[in-house]
Formats: sequence, C-alpha cells, structure tokens
Amino acid sequence: MMVLKRYILLLLCLPCLAQAKNITVSRLTCEMQEGMVIVEGYPRLGWAMSSSENGTRQTAYQIEIREACTGRSVWNSGKVKSSQSQLISTQEADIHRYSPYSYVWRVRVWDETDAPSEWSREAKFRLAPEGFSSAKWIGAITREDARLPEGRRFHGAELKKPEVKAAWAAVDTLAKKSICLRREFRTDKKVVEATASVCGLGFYEFSLNGKKVGDSEFAPLWSDYDKSVYYNTYDVTELLQKGENVAGVLLGNGFYNVQGGRYRKLLISFGAPTLLFSLVINYEDGTRETIYSDNDWKYDLSPITFNCIYGGEDYDARREQKGWNKIGFNDRQWRPVVVQEAPKGMLRPQKAAPVKIMECYDIQKVTKLTLEQIASACKSTKRTVDPSAFVLDMGQNLAGFPEITVRGKRGQKVTLIVAEALTDEGACNQRQTGRQHYYEYTLKGEGDETWHPRFSYYGYRYIQVEGAVLKGQKNPGKLPVLKNIQSCFVYNSARKVSTFECSNPIFNAAHRLIEKAVRSNMQSVFTDCPHREKLGWLEQVHLNGPGLLYNYDLTAFAPQIMRNMADAQHANGAMPTTAPEYVVFEGPGMDAFAESPEWGGALVIFPYMYYETYGDDSLIKKYYQNMRRYIDYLSTRADNHILSFGLGDWYDYGDFRAGFSRNTPVPLVATAHYYMSVEYLIKAASIVGNDYDVRYYSSLAYDIMVAFNERFLNHDTAQYGTGSQCSNALPLFLRLTQSTGHQGIYEMDHRLNRKVFMNLVKDVEAHGNRLTTGDVGNRYLIQTLANYGADELIYKMFNHEEAPGYGFQLKFGATTLTEQWDPRQGSSWNHFMMGQIDEWFFNSLAGIRPYVKNGYQIVGIAPKPVGDLKYVKCSYDTPYGVIAVDWTHENGTFTLNLSIPVNTTAVVTLPGEKAPKEVQSGTYQWVVNEK
Repeated sequence: MMVLKRYILLLLCLPCLAQAKNITVSRLTCEMQEGMVIVEGYPRLGWAMSSSENGTRQTAYQIEIREACTGRSVWNSGKVKSSQSQLISTQEADIHRYSPYSYVWRVRVWDETDAPSEWSREAKFRLAPEGFSSAKWIGAITREDARLPEGRRFHGAELKKPEVKAAWAAVDTLAKKSICLRREFRTDKKVVEATASVCGLGFYEFSLNGKKVGDSEFAPLWSDYDKSVYYNTYDVTELLQKGENVAGVLLGNGFYNVQGGRYRKLLISFGAPTLLFSLVINYEDGTRETIYSDNDWKYDLSPITFNCIYGGEDYDARREQKGWNKIGFNDRQWRPVVVQEAPKGMLRPQKAAPVKIMECYDIQKVTKLTLEQIASACKSTKRTVDPSAFVLDMGQNLAGFPEITVRGKRGQKVTLIVAEALTDEGACNQRQTGRQHYYEYTLKGEGDETWHPRFSYYGYRYIQVEGAVLKGQKNPGKLPVLKNIQSCFVYNSARKVSTFECSNPIFNAAHRLIEKAVRSNMQSVFTDCPHREKLGWLEQVHLNGPGLLYNYDLTAFAPQIMRNMADAQHANGAMPTTAPEYVVFEGPGMDAFAESPEWGGALVIFPYMYYETYGDDSLIKKYYQNMRRYIDYLSTRADNHILSFGLGDWYDYGDFRAGFSRNTPVPLVATAHYYMSVEYLIKAASIVGNDYDVRYYSSLAYDIMVAFNERFLNHDTAQYGTGSQCSNALPLFLRLTQSTGHQGIYEMDHRLNRKVFMNLVKDVEAHGNRLTTGDVGNRYLIQTLANYGADELIYKMFNHEEAPGYGFQLKFGATTLTEQWDPRQGSSWNHFMMGQIDEWFFNSLAGIRPYVKNGYQIVGIAPKPVGDLKYVKCSYDTPYGVIAVDWTHENGTFTLNLSIPVNTTAVVTLPGEKAPKEVQSGTYQWVVNEK
C-alpha cells in the first residue's frame, strides 16, 4: 500500500450564496418505481434531487395527491420538516381501498436555507383492484376434460416410465393448443380513463382494436400458479374509440402448461391456456362500465401450431385470420369459450418490470454447410439436416429468439435451429443445452412476412437456417428468401443503474461477460441458464446479490423474487433449491438437489441485502415468519448444530470436471451457511422488534459457532476442514475464528484469525495465485481477501488468460460467462453463477458501498488502486441520485473525482489513510502526491 505524503481537496463548486441553491426535484418514484405504478394499500413516495451547488440538502417537503380524472384533492401534507426523501408514508391520505381512478401527485422541497423549490412534475399511481369481480377464467377446454396429470415429479428418469408416458399421451391435444380469444363491445360516451387488467396463462399477447398493448414478451411473469398468479394492468384510454371496439388475446403455454413434444426438462401442467380479463371504462359523465372475461367471448385456434417453453415454436401463417382482433371481423365460425377452473394461486398485481426485446443483433458471419458436413451433422445432432442448411454467427450469445422477414410461396417452410455451440462439422449443437429446440415458419405467400416466436426462447449465438436462402444468394431451388434476420435479446427490463470501466481490458471484458450472462438469465426469475433448465436456482440470488444490486434496479424485482421463495417454502419450513418449484427432486443421488442450505438461505439473506441497498425493511417485515420457519427447520436437521446435507461448494475447481464439491467438506459449507442465516435472522428480529427472538437465536448462533470450531478447526495447523480456500475463507468471512477465553467464553482470537488468513493466502499462492473455490466459495474467497486488505492478490488471481479465470473464457471466444471455468469441459456457456467478481469491481476498485446498513443516504467511498490499474470510472444510480467515482493513478499521483447526490453524505477514505473525511452532496476532487 502506498504511503501518502499529502493531499489537496479541491471543491469544484460555486461560492455559497445567500439565495436559494436552485434545488430541483428530478425524479419521482412510488414504491421506488417510476412511471405508472400499481400499488397495494398506501403507497410510499420518493424523489431524487439535483443542484448545481455543493452541500445542498433537503430540510422539508410538501406533497399533494389528487384523483387524475376528477382533480379531487385527496391529500396535502403541508410543509413537513424532514430530510427524508424516500419511502414517505401516505397513511394520512384519503385514498380509497379501491378507486376506479388513478392518482397523480407532486412534491416540492425546502433546502438548508429554507428556500423552496419549484413544484415537481406530476407522477401517477393506481391502487390494485381488489379482484376481478364478475370475471371468469375462460378458454377452450377444462382441466377435467383435458385429462391433465397432477404432480411435480415428471422429470429425469420419471419421464421414461411407461405409465408416465401413457398418462401424458392421454391428454386431449386441445389442452396444449394456442388459441385466440375475442370480445366486441361499445363505448358510446366520452372516455376519460380506461384500465385493462389481464392475466393470460401461461403467456398472452393482448391487443385492442388490432394494436398490441404494451411491449412485453412472455407476460405475465411466471410463478407457482398454485400459490400466486400475476396479472398486468394497462392504461388503454388512448386505444379506445367511440362506437365498436374489440379486445383480442392470444394465449400460449409457458410454464403454466409444459407438455413437451420436443425437448423438455420437465412436464407439469396447472391447466390448459386460460384468460382472466377486466376492462374498467370511466366516462366523462361520471358513470363507469366494466368488460369482463365471460361466456360472451369466442375463441379459435391460433396460427401457432406448437409452443413449448423448452421445445420451441411453430407458426403456420396460412392459418392467420386477417382482422381477427379488429372491428368488422366475422367470427360466426368461432366457438364459444368454456368457463374453466381458476388456478389455485392468489391473484397478485405484477410489480416487477416486464420481459422485453431489449437488444437486437445482426449477422456477423455466414457459413454454408457442404453435403459432407450435412451428412455428418445428421448423426452428431440426431436430426435430419436439410441440404439447404447454412449457419449464421450472430456474434453474441444471448437469451431470446430470431426474427425473420421472408418472402416466398404459400406453404413453404423455413426452419431455424439455434445453439450456443457448433459441432465439429459447423452445425448448431444443442447436445449440452437440450435438443431438439427449433422454430418452424410456414409462409402464407403474401409478400414480405415478418415473424418471431411469441411463447418460447432459448440461449444461443448461432442460427442454422434450413429451407431458405439469404437475400442475394443463388437460389436454384426457388426457396424462400430471407430478406432480414436478427437475434432478439430478450430479458427483464429492470433499469440498468451503473457503469464500470477501468484500464484493465480483462476486467472490462469480464464485466461485459457477466452482464450479458445476467441479462440472459434475468427473465421472470433469475434462471441458471436460458436453455437447458430455465429454473430459478436460488444460490445465485444472494451469492451474486451485491453485484446484481449494483447493476440493476431491483426495487420491484426483488419483492417478486421473495414472493416466489415464500411460495416455494414447504409446510415444514424447508426451502427447495429452486423457486418457483416446478419439480420436486427425488430418488437416488437427487436429495442434494432438493435441499441445500446455501440455496435455501437466500430466503433469509437476500431481504437484508435489499435493506442494505435501499434502506427498505419491508421485505424483512413481510417475510420474517418465513425466515424464522426456515431456521427452525434447519435446526431439526442439525446434529449437535452441524448440518451435513446439500451441494456444498458446487462446481469447485481442480484437475477434475466440476460438479459436486470435492475440495471442501459439505458439512462445513452447510453449517457455515446455517450460522450465517441465523445471524441474518437475528438482525431481522431486531428490525421487527422481537427481543425474544434476538436472545433465542443469538444463543443458537453461539452454539453453532462452538460446534463449528470443535468439528472443523485444527488449532495446531490453524486450518479449517481440508484447508481448502473455501474451508478457510468461509469462517474468516463469518468471523467464526473464535477460541475459548476466560471462564469458557468464546471471543475473537486475533492470532488464530491471522494464522487462518495466512493459510488462505498461502493456498492461493501455492496454486499459482489461482482459486479453487466454486459457485458458493467464490464470493467468500474474494470478499474475505478484500476485507483483509489483500486486493493485490485478488488482482493477480484474475489478471491473466488461464483457467480458472475470466481471461481464459475471453481467449476461448465466450461472449457470456460460462458455467465451467474451462468452457471446453462442456455444460452451459451462459451462466452467471461465477460472476461474483462484479461485487469487487464496485465495492473495492471503485470503493462504493453503503456506509451504514440502510441505504445510500450515507455512502462510503474507499477506492483501491491495485496492480497496474491506471484508472477506474464507475457510476451507480441510487434512489437519491447518481454516485460517480473517477480516479486515476499515474506517475506517483492518485486523483479522485467524486460526485454524490443532493441530500446525501459521503465518508471518504483515501488509499493508505485510516481517518475518513466526511463531505456533503456535490462534486469534489482530491489529489494525492506519493513519495
């Protein structure tokens, strides 16, 4: 660490003036979300502010709320003396439990000179409806008539059993067909506000008068439909027209109805595709009308002839019925809908951002397969490859689907096979990711036809096209001509809130690898991979939680993740490894996949990470009982406070193919996470004010700590477990390095602590400054080294192009983070579970972290210039505004430029200094000259 000779503080601001500091309210949020927000109960409001001067802070605020349509005032807070600008309660507001109208609100603030700002712009929110009242679930066939099997055990070897095959073969084929539904209605008076609430399961596409409403894909976000069913709400005021109107809904299967037909990870059905619909129309004269899903709707089969979340999608454009969702369409041949059984789950408004087409990629390279390659590929891919096949490299591995514009004759077919890898022959290779998955489009022969799948997606980089030629290519067979083809990158539209760049190209590229992998797996839930499984494996939620929270606005996504976890919790308190739990892992060798404390612990750990980031304790309070039930369940599984089940340090590294933990004992990892979860529960108990639980679980934590050290610590060698990196990093991270002090009381043993840490460092160095940790141990290794000031060693661990490391994946040509450190070992090439270094980029290299554990109103800034880094540029948009860190380190001079938002404070620790400096909001520069 460099020795500092002196530093100079330069304030980049104007002199303080007596008049107002020109404070401006710049961003309004409801439940920390911008735009139209659907809320339950009384919403919590917030805002960010900006000012051209340093030291600006809020001393008071005033909020006004009124009905959007009538203008009726429902609350004026008056001037409230407070510096609080987030999560402002509206309990005093005259907001109806159910209102047919939306609300608008605005705010103004006073600065430290008691000068008021201008009123902000208006923002809007709407209360969630209490229910759909007279609406009915409608579709083509009831569950009883469909003969759908019950249960969540249809996966793996179970699918090969004759009785299971027979049960699924007996299902009525109508139960898995995509259908179109329509309903005509009139609006003869002037509409002032119209709001549609839609739940189409598994997925739907909603249109009004022929125009798609919203821009989401795969709506609503999937869930355990026996516990929770999400619906979406839309403002459709501008889409209604006087006189005749038509609502149209296209339904697909999604995870609600997985029946296979091609590749499938599992089979499960909560019912046939179904619709619940409500359209509330408010007229200028004060009257109101509601259009429901009921017996007045009609349906017909859609042009989507096959759709499976795992297997792909087929579309026959010849079956299109032009204008089916517009006025004037003749639907006499359409059939009346069937009223269906409602899903068992509770209806809930979808608060998380929708999944959308967020990016598109064009062709980077075209390869025509030779006849010899095609013949060989037929064997290696276990499918008949058409002689017309050519392969497109789209340049980026991603989650999504292709979109094509094609011209050809009626009845011609174009097949698209997608994959993230290629066979030796150069064909698309799905062997590691689930085959067969493909898309087939049948042309209607009416000029240019543009299409993309609606209800299925896959993880891929390459597209194998069969049955067509690219525009400009020779076409002796008169095949359809692809005039355009793109890869559509589809992921959750939660806002990106950060930037990171440094002088190290490996680190920059690693950050991009992780970002693309996270986005690929940021769907309705955080999935493990976008092809083979698409399941919400929970360890990623907390092990990568800080990195996710640095990069994305999870203020709405996180509550939905917690809802999914609570829904997945078993009656006895157990937490499965996945949420939603679409399959129950049973049978020989599957127990570890069913339950593992490192996975289930997300239920207890993640709410506190959320609280640290946003200062919002609502998830802790809402799910405290779930958290406690899980800890109590783990206690029943412990033997003398030691847990001995689970996956342990999954995918740890060595001279073996990664999988089950080899370097570190499973009981050590499981018990450490048991202890960690109890520690988080103690914090939660304190927040909810449960003093009894604080005392009870503090005693339990002490007992676990004692048992852990007695079982795993070798005092003579100062090694835990096997002495592996994970074995020693976990107890160091958790401060478990205790010893018996006076009168048998355990206390921190600093000498032991230092010895264990030095053993950890020696092991890293003995492996050539390389890690041996896995999915679980990576975070604790990196953060333990950082916490003990060994950032230089972390830099060495990853500043290279060998395995294990991000540089090797880059050299290999990966464009997303891969499941194995060595991609050649197979498995998925689109996983983010090894992306824990992102946390280090932000909280160590840039040095941004909450100074106190309740949000970023007070932020700690402590950058670490390590290795040969010359600069780091980083920004992080908190609820209060953007924190920007920009430092350089060249020629013996360290320069830090810092910008922090209005109404916040920064506690700054310069490299090599122990005493921090506290500054108020604004822009600052420090220059440190070294000697």
